[in-house]
Formats: sequence, structure tokens, C-alpha cells
Amino acid sequence: MHIRIVVVTIALAVLAVVAFVALGGDEPERRAETPASPAPSDAMTVAAAGDICTRSPSSCSDTAELIERLAPDAVLALGDNQYEDGTLDEYEKSYDRSWGEFKDITFPVAGNHEWHTPDAQGFLDYFDLATYWYTFTVGPWRMYALDATCDENGGCDPGSPQYEWLVSDLASRSDRCILAYWHQPRFSSGDTHGSHDEMASIWAALDEAGADLVLNGHEHNYERFGPQDAEGGATPEGMVQIVAGTGGNPSSYGFDQALENSEARLGGFGVVELALWDRGWTASFTRTDGRVVDRASGGC
Repeated sequence: MHIRIVVVTIALAVLAVVAFVALGGDEPERRAETPASPAPSDAMTVAAAGDICTRSPSSCSDTAELIERLAPDAVLALGDNQYEDGTLDEYEKSYDRSWGEFKDITFPVAGNHEWHTPDAQGFLDYFDLATYWYTFTVGPWRMYALDATCDENGGCDPGSPQYEWLVSDLASRSDRCILAYWHQPRFSSGDTHGSHDEMASIWAALDEAGADLVLNGHEHNYERFGPQDAEGGATPEGMVQIVAGTGGNPSSYGFDQALENSEARLGGFGVVELALWDRGWTASFTRTDGRVVDRASGGC
């Protein structure tokens, strides 16, 4: 079930905000100024980001320290967790010395860089996984970890193993609140990769099932979309997508002209912090210096 997203503004001057965004600056663009709903005290907390560690552990140490301060119940690693090739050796020498601190509560997905290694075997071995997609729960929320490197994993369209598994699992569940995440975003205003049309069928399946939130990485920036349908059209019943390729990789990407439903676009590094409960969610994008620079909330 979807309820209209509520967005809180942090910008003080809309004209200045638009100028910053156009220049790739720090401030987000907003369309709404309604205060976000507070999370209840018993909400589960989740930290998420993708595009995390280079071969140097220091590349992702700042975001790791931020996660330690946030003390979440779960961590979502949104793909390209370890550059350049996601080998087991690279994971052990870099990721393990930073984000590895949270390995016991981390639920990762593979990115295209993990697939530089045949079968993304380094990713599977490091996280002790048997498959690239799976489901689990965080409190009352059903979570779907998916794989968007469709030309490597058997495909993402109807008839593919992942799509058929997802549709079957969604049909067998009665969860009120649903979050899905994968690496390459279905929609993105980024100037490097942009939208990943290969995930259109999976997006549509999740939308049909009433999913609420989608998280992605791949573009090394932060972008939040208002609720939208499978074609990217604004609708109160649609899913909210957040792109957070902000985990530490030092190459930062800019933006092309914003897609119609894009509500916030930011550069820099940081982590998305989610609060999840049985009737809703809040999301905050927190920079490594502790500043919260975007907030949103919604129901499920």
C-alpha cells in the first residue's frame, strides 16, 4: 500500500538552490516544503550506500565511521562495494577493514564491478552468499535484494530466473511494507550512467505488488525521486526511489537535466539512514561530517 510521500525542505532560498544544482553544487532542489513525519521510538534503522571502497581502505573509512555513529540495525551495501573487480582479495584488503565491521548485519547486492570477476565469485565468497538475489525482513518490512547486471545474471525480463522468482515470492507474501534495492537505478538524472532500462520489468512487478521504496547506487551522487509509476510518472501510489552511490569512491558524478520526478540532487559522500516501522518510513541523507542535507518520509 502506498501513501503520498511527505518531504521536508532544508533549503533557505529556492533560487540559490536551483543555481547550486545546475552547477553540481551541494544544495538540493525541492518541490515541497511539508514537514516530514517523525519516526516512532521503536522504528528499525537501516544505513545504505553503494559505490564504496577502492583498493585503499581509507577511501571508505569516513562512511564507515558515520555508520558506526548511526548504529543501525542493518546495513545495505548497494553494489560496487569493492573496486575495481570485486575479487575476494580486494574485499579482504579494503572493504573488510572498513565496512567489514558491519558484516554481520550487512545485506549486500552486487554491482557491475563485482561482475568483473566471473560469476561475481569474490562477492559471493566474501559475503558467504549462494545467490545474487534474496529476501529477508527488517522488523515489519519485507526486503528484496536484487541484481541489475542483467546481461550477466540470466536476465531481468519476464521468463528470467530472477524475475520469475521475484513475482512468485511477491505473490506468496502479504507484507504491508516492501523495500527493494539493487545497483543500477531504473531512473537517474546522472550524467555518467543515467537510467537503467533493463530493470523496467522488475520495477513494474514491484509496483504492481505495492512496494514502497527502492534504493540504488551506480551513479556516484545522491538523487531522490517522488513517488512514481513504472514509466516514471508522478503518482501518490508509486514507489519512491533513492540513488545513493555515495559510499566513498572518490570519483563524483554530476547531473544532466533533471528527470521530471526528481526532487533532490546532491554531490558528495554520505549514507542514507532509514527508519522503518509498520506504517511508514523516514529517510535522511547524512554527509560524512554529520550534516543531514535531505529528508523525506512516507507511509506504507
